[in-house]
Amino acid sequence: MKIPIYQIDAFTKTLFGGNPAAICHLPYWLEDQTLQNIAIENNLAETGYFVKKEDIYEIRWFMPHAEIDLCGHATLASAYVIFNYLDSTINEITFSSKSGILKAKKEENGSITLDFPSRPPAPIDIPDKVRKALKSNPIATFAARDIVIELSSEEEVVNEIPNLDLLKDLPYLCIIITSTGKNADFVSRVFDANGIIQPEDPVTGSAHATLVPFWAKKLNKTTLKAQQLSVRKGELDCKIDGNRVFLSGYSVPYLIGEIEI
Repeated sequence: MKIPIYQIDAFTKTLFGGNPAAICHLPYWLEDQTLQNIAIENNLAETGYFVKKEDIYEIRWFMPHAEIDLCGHATLASAYVIFNYLDSTINEITFSSKSGILKAKKEENGSITLDFPSRPPAPIDIPDKVRKALKSNPIATFAARDIVIELSSEEEVVNEIPNLDLLKDLPYLCIIITSTGKNADFVSRVFDANGIIQPEDPVTGSAHATLVPFWAKKLNKTTLKAQQLSVRKGELDCKIDGNRVFLSGYSVPYLIGEIEI
């Protein structure tokens, strides 16, 4: 069986920037272990899979060690593949996922806007492990699926080197450090304490489902500019409307081929 595969750099206008995702267009769903094995072989933060069912695309995302409930950059990359290689006549895609209905809209400027559920975090006491793991002194912590650690400045976000070994037992998928930004409303970096292959994620769309409602409330704004300050860097134009978050970004193709299983 031959499967088309695309590797797309998401949330960037520049090749080798943003977050790379492998995207596989499947004719039907394969066994979960096969999907996991492909993700292991691809050795990227996420591999996204989609299957078209009438007018909806079912979508799933796999890290090398597990399936994930929501992934922004691999959804953006999947939408890029559909718009540019599979059906250039459409301007909007509906995805069915473990996190409900997601949408992607092709904008006139060439960007793609994702429509995701908003996941506002609730305040929690700063865990002792967080205090010990960071060089910086956190202002406060908040939690949803991910833990959000607010720092006092962009410099602290850039210079932080968290001891992830101390954070492995926290009950959160992502460890997010964030602050207001110099050239953006807010900046962030995102870590997976259990990520053997890639402890720091270059650009994390799903984390912004939590960061956007957090900063929108804090800054009293509904439209925000975000930067993720990883080595590869990423940029997102963000908007919140009720219980939905809208994330806009660009993508750049790197590889088109096929795998055989």
